Amino acid sequence: MILAFDTYYFVNKAKTVCLAFESWESDEYCRLYSEILEGIAEYTPGEFYKRELPCILSLLKQISLEQVTSIIVDGYVFLDDHDKLGLGGYLYNALGKKIPIIGVAKTNFATLEKNKRELLRGESTRPLYITSMGIGLEEATTLIRNMKGGYRIPTMLKVLDQFTKENND
Repeated sequence: MILAFDTYYFVNKAKTVCLAFESWESDEYCRLYSEILEGIAEYTPGEFYKRELPCILSLLKQISLEQVTSIIVDGYVFLDDHDKLGLGGYLYNALGKKIPIIGVAKTNFATLEKNKRELLRGESTRPLYITSMGIGLEEATTLIRNMKGGYRIPTMLKVLDQFTKENND
């Protein structure tokens, strides 16, 4: 099973959503997990993980990890080419380095070159930026490339984004 996480911030709250799906070729999810937390830390540039990692770890308490083969996060695993960890790297370590993490980011992080791949999907001229730990970067990029959907954002990640942003009053 593959898990994909995204978090949406509003007021002093964060809504974290996780979609679970069976394979990289899936176009439907098998389970949806969601949680809203209050008292969320302010964003600090270069330390985004301090804000989002607690949200993901809290939601993971609802999920049995025994069948999880990979986790996708909306963001980066590395922040530079000297292995400075991003959200995905901290998550990988928090899970005992047992579950591969793939970071899929929509915006470029200029301090990172060798530890990321640009991925063009569909007819988009704007790439996704792929980083990973626990799985080779080329393999991670291929998996995201081959996910269902003919557009820049794979179908499952688009659905995840929609769930994350809805009903946040």
